[in-house]
Amino acid sequence: MDELTRRGFLEKGALSVGAVLASSMLDRQRQSVYGAVDENSKPAILGGEPVSTEPYLSWPQYDKQMEDLFLESLRTLHWCRISDPASCVPDFEKAFAEHCGAKYCIAVNSGTSSLITALAALDVGPGDEVITTPYTYRATVNTILTHYALPILADVDPKTFMIDPKSIEEHITPRTKAILPVHIGGAPANMDEILEIGKRHNIPVVEDACQAHFGRWRDKYLGTLGTFGCFSMQISKNISCGEGGAVFCDDVDLADKAFKIHTHCHGAISEDYMRFEDVMNRGYRSYNFRMTAFQAAILMAQLPTVEDRAKTRNENALYLAELLRDIPGVHPQVIYDGGTSAWHLFMFTINEEEFGCSRNAVFEAIRADEIAATTGYGSDQAEWVKYLTDLNSTPEARRIYSDEELKGLAERTQIPNNDYLCANAIWFFQNQFLAPRSNMDAMAASLRRIQKNAKAIAKALG
Repeated sequence: MDELTRRGFLEKGALSVGAVLASSMLDRQRQSVYGAVDENSKPAILGGEPVSTEPYLSWPQYDKQMEDLFLESLRTLHWCRISDPASCVPDFEKAFAEHCGAKYCIAVNSGTSSLITALAALDVGPGDEVITTPYTYRATVNTILTHYALPILADVDPKTFMIDPKSIEEHITPRTKAILPVHIGGAPANMDEILEIGKRHNIPVVEDACQAHFGRWRDKYLGTLGTFGCFSMQISKNISCGEGGAVFCDDVDLADKAFKIHTHCHGAISEDYMRFEDVMNRGYRSYNFRMTAFQAAILMAQLPTVEDRAKTRNENALYLAELLRDIPGVHPQVIYDGGTSAWHLFMFTINEEEFGCSRNAVFEAIRADEIAATTGYGSDQAEWVKYLTDLNSTPEARRIYSDEELKGLAERTQIPNNDYLCANAIWFFQNQFLAPRSNMDAMAASLRRIQKNAKAIAKALG
């Protein structure tokens, strides 16, 4: 293979190198093939044979080609955009933005940093309110608290797992500074209604697309519809560099502001895209959220083949969803019309009355069948109220928020649909959907035989 220079890779070698990488990743993924499952057999939790006979392959994956690109970045000695404005970080920014149809991309060091940067660029601060969903990783809420603003938790639609636009509308006040929907699991929130609410009330919408790389809403990629779109490239994500993130923005002034915020107010948009300059610009609340060249090199290696992997996930997930709908008490997540999920997570709920045993019992039976799964987020209303009250009861926060305001925040946090999901959801993971179609059949057959033996399982687990 020719020497993989940074520019040469971007201009000539990305597709071929990425194709080799994806092929080898998927080949190794396919080594973990589930055995055929007789749905009339005993589940493993009752003494039958498990579905999987070998450990499930971990994520992320890498091979020699990604390793070469990493080492090439190492040898340049330009490990950060400070040392060379033309490092591979702006190469990744341009490539990621172009792929998704965004005008500007700012690469950062985590998904959390991407959200902090976006909210800072919108001047979110003490006394402001940001409406978001409770069915999310707490980092979403923590980024609001970082600015000493109040997270206002709207309830969710239990069928889609997404923030409910009607609940957003109910929580808007004169203090609402931003709406922060989360495309949880990679599926799209109802962006038509959310953007309409934002437009009508003149409130910017920040998309938390940290789990939603290459998912779509109608003809656009998630993360490109709102004022800002925020991504994570943490180790579990569909495109990963261990830790990393990115911010999309189409407004040149806001993008320039976000760039300055992520790098201590140095740099600007220029003919060379986002350029670091050792000149102090107008001051904003600012940080060091810069992505390293190593992270960018690892991400660049994955970009040419993300669509192939997204297609495989989507086909397998939709196929599995159809199989599971035939099982009493199993309710796969509903994807809004016009939306395409990135399937970072495959989420479904268990109706105990219909299924015959509890969600927790089903989860234990799935685990006994050696199928990777989790029960997902568990922060119910009581836990969220305590969390928000505690974090807003520090001496610093109490200079801003009174007892009456904190009591009002607790009273406004009414999220019964979130609590239902916390008590009844089960998740599968994105790498499980890069496996052969036969694995989907085996997963569905496992759940069928668990359901057929639900009463015995409930009794066995006491």
